[in-house]
Amino acid sequence: MRHRKAGRKFGRESDHRKAMMRNLVTSLIKHGRIETTVAKAKEVRGLAEKTINWGVKVAEQSQKEGKDLSKDDRAKVVHARRMAGKIITEKEIMERLFREVAPGFVGRPGGFTRVLKTRIRRGDAAPMAFVELVGAVN
Repeated sequence: MRHRKAGRKFGRESDHRKAMMRNLVTSLIKHGRIETTVAKAKEVRGLAEKTINWGVKVAEQSQKEGKDLSKDDRAKVVHARRMAGKIITEKEIMERLFREVAPGFVGRPGGFTRVLKTRIRRGDAAPMAFVELVGAVN
């Protein structure tokens, strides 16, 4: 029985699986929409929501310049950037998250991504889906 064993393994070792998920989240923020299998789409959705949420929490402080922030606000921004940096693999995408994507979701209580089933892949009959940011910034 698989009680209390959340998450899919995708037939990969844990390091490979974590790297794959990080790359998918980075690509999602970079392009606004990616196509992948339904299982990967459902799995990456939670990680992407969590990462975007780090940006949303400090969106107001991130828009200000460093000199205008209090010591506590600066610490919150640094913490959020470090936590999001665990997931996002490219510096430019990190900047995009905090400058463009996250401020667009301020005031939204969650649900930053959606999964749309699209087709059956020809080679192996895997069900495919789009993962996209709601109200994507392109």
